[in-house]
Amino acid sequence: MNSPRWITWTDASFVLRGFLMGAADIVPGVSGGTVALIVGIYSRLVTAISHFDLSLVNHLRHRRWQAAVEHVDLRFCVALGCGILLGALSLASLMHYLLEHEMSRTLAVFFGLILASTFLVARQVERWTAPNLAAGALAALFAYWLCGQIAAEAEMSYGYLFFCAMIAICAMILPGISGAFVLLILGMYHNVTGVIKDMASGNITVDNILVFVVFGAGCALGLGAFSRILRVLLTRYEAATMTVLCGFMLGSLRRVWPFKNPAADYPPDTPFKRMDFVNIWPTIDVALVITLLLAFAGFIAVLAIDWIARRNPATPVRSAETLEAEAEHIEH
Repeated sequence: MNSPRWITWTDASFVLRGFLMGAADIVPGVSGGTVALIVGIYSRLVTAISHFDLSLVNHLRHRRWQAAVEHVDLRFCVALGCGILLGALSLASLMHYLLEHEMSRTLAVFFGLILASTFLVARQVERWTAPNLAAGALAALFAYWLCGQIAAEAEMSYGYLFFCAMIAICAMILPGISGAFVLLILGMYHNVTGVIKDMASGNITVDNILVFVVFGAGCALGLGAFSRILRVLLTRYEAATMTVLCGFMLGSLRRVWPFKNPAADYPPDTPFKRMDFVNIWPTIDVALVITLLLAFAGFIAVLAIDWIARRNPATPVRSAETLEAEAEHIEH
């Protein structure tokens, strides 16, 4: 008799998807929620997070362990969470290097990825009504405005860090709204990523642990509350919600526009992370061709992943409605 396998290929696929989300969340202007949509786990993720609720507490209080595991889709959450943590820790330094030394080419790839994923999300909208289009347009304008804001610098305090974590995690779960960029605007991005890089390099101090714990607590509270709202919207107003998500993603393209110049005449020794940039129109040269090819490659990569996923449904991706039905069955 064959013994059950602790780790399956499905688990590995969720770790990989989480890895991509974690890598994306490190980059200001790129949303982990966008990646979740690209790889086909967005509804499942939102539903699973929203199930960390009083029903879970009730299951645990009565020692209904299996019901608790099923209620929160624990196997999926653990695999995805491990991937997100691994991606954020292992690629933080690489992403910073690419943005500093190959900014245009790196942003070009992200531009293509987000543009293609916007097209795929739009394809899921069943009813394009005038109110839905208006909501999508407002979302696009808001995201466009937000992506044009100048980064702030703020003093580190645990209360403010907790507040920033709550706001950023809500943005992080929305496609097109980058949690990392919200942290940048609120003045906490460099503090948080600095702690992540320190801990990844083995510099684990009491201060770093406190920052990590406070930030994690803020994320947990914000995510738990916001995911419930988003789950209701996806279940009851799917077309309108998906249209708004499309708007967020389109508006966020302003942040990942590959062609930029420094916003001011910075001294030569100014650290890259302290510099702001403005979008410009490109000049026609070889660099433009390379940038466009990279954007096209990112666009095609998303379409290819979607095509492969549709032809090979070996990895089940349960919808929000399916998970709701399973949860109700367990509770009854």
